[in-house]
Amino acid sequence: MNRSNGSRAMSAGLVRRVLRKPLGVVSGVVLILIVGASFAGQWIAPHDPLAQNLRIVRQGPSVAHLLGTDSLGRDVLSRLLFGGQESLSGVVVAVVAMLIIAIPLGILAGYVGGLLDRVILRVVDVLLSIPGTIITLAVLAIFNNNMFVAMVSVGVLASGAFIRVFRSAALSVRQELYIGAARVSGLSRVRIMANHVLPQIRGVLLVQVTLFSAATLGIQTGLAFLAFGPPPPSPTWGGMVAEAATIIQIDPWLLVPTGGVIALTTLALCLLGDAVRDANQERFTLAGLEGKPSAPQAGKSQVHTTGADRDDEARMAVTPGALLSVRGLTVGFGAEGRETTAIQRVDFDIHPGEVVGLVGESGSGKTVTALALLGLLGANGRVTGGSIRLSGEELVGMPHARLREVRGARIAMISQEPMVALDPSFRVGSQIAEAVRAHDRVSRADARARCEELLAAVRLDPAIARRYPHEISGGMAQRVAIAMALAGRPELLIADEPTTALDVTVQADILDLLRTVQEETQMAVILVSHDWGVVADLCSRAIVMYAGEVVERARVADVFAAPRHPYTTALLRSNPHGAEPGKPLPTIGGSVPAPQEWPVGCHFAARCPLATEACRVAPIDIVHLEGDRASRCIHIDELAEVRA
Repeated sequence: MNRSNGSRAMSAGLVRRVLRKPLGVVSGVVLILIVGASFAGQWIAPHDPLAQNLRIVRQGPSVAHLLGTDSLGRDVLSRLLFGGQESLSGVVVAVVAMLIIAIPLGILAGYVGGLLDRVILRVVDVLLSIPGTIITLAVLAIFNNNMFVAMVSVGVLASGAFIRVFRSAALSVRQELYIGAARVSGLSRVRIMANHVLPQIRGVLLVQVTLFSAATLGIQTGLAFLAFGPPPPSPTWGGMVAEAATIIQIDPWLLVPTGGVIALTTLALCLLGDAVRDANQERFTLAGLEGKPSAPQAGKSQVHTTGADRDDEARMAVTPGALLSVRGLTVGFGAEGRETTAIQRVDFDIHPGEVVGLVGESGSGKTVTALALLGLLGANGRVTGGSIRLSGEELVGMPHARLREVRGARIAMISQEPMVALDPSFRVGSQIAEAVRAHDRVSRADARARCEELLAAVRLDPAIARRYPHEISGGMAQRVAIAMALAGRPELLIADEPTTALDVTVQADILDLLRTVQEETQMAVILVSHDWGVVADLCSRAIVMYAGEVVERARVADVFAAPRHPYTTALLRSNPHGAEPGKPLPTIGGSVPAPQEWPVGCHFAARCPLATEACRVAPIDIVHLEGDRASRCIHIDELAEVRA
């Protein structure tokens, strides 16, 4: 039941994304009108499609005949409506025949693999080697111009190519961890393929169906043009084009409506396929801020705050002069209404020109928080509560078009893996120039000049612009990523562990570069890092996160001098930079709990030496301390005594 609801939710989301695309809406409306009018032709056609009137032959459009008449005085509009039934039915027959063969065989080959995969691929090779045109013509000859059988043969012969497409999609899904978990839980292969693999390839499936439909329409009308299928005077779109072609010199108008409806239907199918493809891809790229946050769900064990509490946090006054104000931010992943909360009740401010460190172990929610600020939470992530204000402007629920203007121009980001930001198919310079032109209306020459300025700003030779990403080192790639981030002159830069993928000798150069760039541009920086040494070197304030919550906020100097949360104390003790020679490095026992395992009370209680029963019975609120400090702990005084 839950799985079917999830599939319906995913399909509904895909439809909503298609409806947000003008071309998708227009092409869908055109297709609905053409298909609906064709199959309702017997009720809406103004005339009998076979009725002849030799006194009105080859007349142009008029009130009585909206699209004119043909060489026998028959109404063109009526014949198009009835002819569409034959042509579109042939498309449906071919598509259904293709899907009946391609979907099960493609998924079987991709998921099961082994001998079955090899056998199916050999069958595909045979299908692809068969000359489809000759076989289709032979089928028409054998079955006395039966177009139904001919279109079935078209679908069967075309299924080979689509088996390969669906096999590739199933192969990629097969590698996902949740498929392994389904196998471990004892689900049968058939159930996994039907409930887990097939829903994941629906985007590929829809795109291929629309494109194959367009190609099949051309095949069907082409056969009718060659006089295959229903004999005259039965109307078909291809047959009507053939009739118009014979008299094109004396009546060129007749080819316009007959050929136009075929061209319009084909174009609408292709554009709808493009819209579906883009909408499906946006499942993985446009998520997070781009929707109103849903109300908190009652009874969800993983969300330990009430709706009233969250609303109070969201209404908290924005700090005067703050560039970025985050209040009560809560992020969930999963089907709407059944999200698993990954971060909750996150509050902090970033001021202009300030460098703030976001610190915590892996799994604490640092990267999710950073991605939430840009609305890049991935396939099924969304902001479910709270507020994100940039210079007073609310980002949660911001329309797509406006959010695209914020990304890069006002908030930019550099990731842990520099090569992720670079397309291997294009030279470095063209990618930087593309980022420049995305934010500034400049000529190509000016974009190239700006590209050289950015490369110089990140201490790279402008000659690097002519190289491909695989021709540069990891340190150079990270500098290029920084240059791309600076292309839009952002007010806030999010650096998500920018030195993690680099060797030690390069890390210092990148950090020094970030410091220099920040001082020159005076932009604010959020530095996500595990390294207290980096935070101490670059940041003025630190935000410590643990298991989806902010547990401490303070100036970096105050954090090092006197941490106000047991987790911060433990992190500092386990910092390799402060280790005493010859003594073992202290570690924090246990691990960060997964979101589904968060306790009701303090998330750190299971690993905290000061934890009491009071820490476990109810959510712990943030406590505001002197000097603009805050801590999510009820044992702050005891912690001070322990340190003393």
